[in-house]
Amino acid sequence: MRILIAEDDQVLADGLLRTLRAAGAAVDHVPNGTEADAALMTSTEFDLLILDLGLPKMHGLEVLKRLRARGNTLPVLILTAADSVEDRVKGLDLGADDYMPKPFSLPELEARVRALVRRGMGSTSSQIKHGPLVYDQQGRVATIDGAMVELSARELGLLEVLLQRAGRLVSKDQLVERLCEWGDEVSNNAIEVYIHRLRKKIEKGPIRIATVRGLGYCLEKIPN
Repeated sequence: MRILIAEDDQVLADGLLRTLRAAGAAVDHVPNGTEADAALMTSTEFDLLILDLGLPKMHGLEVLKRLRARGNTLPVLILTAADSVEDRVKGLDLGADDYMPKPFSLPELEARVRALVRRGMGSTSSQIKHGPLVYDQQGRVATIDGAMVELSARELGLLEVLLQRAGRLVSKDQLVERLCEWGDEVSNNAIEVYIHRLRKKIEKGPIRIATVRGLGYCLEKIPN
């Protein structure tokens, strides 16, 4: 899943980025309403918007209003100050799907994010299917033709990112960032080793990780 966070508090934004990336999401961040509006106009790849209402340059309610005016049904989770009941009501009236009053617990936010993304995809499943490969995001288990594939935590992390961006380039830098969330430094050379191991375990039938020389990797799309 790909999430856009519009939040001007850098400390809070950093916490959200770490939490959601550790959960396997691809996350973009913008610090003001103008950039949020521009990002939403130029990209249709987001699965969820986390929107702080008190944004500089353009209020969060205006960002939401413009989003819905364009007919965009992207799930939106609004973040509000604990005492701003009026803004909360306005946000829900303008088409927000859920809200979280600050301060909030990151595990609760993560659970709400999963629920909203599932709702947006019209599914209650946490599984990602790619041909004979099925990955359960909640259980962090991968199977091929029903047989479990033994993968390390880092191999699972790489697989999750590749699956979420199947058919699209994932740069080495993005993969390094994903693995660094475990707290260890990871080099580009280490990424090549992990990809090599992952290939040996999952490249069966139509499943293939392509190397885009000098740029990164792509889990090739499987025709329906």
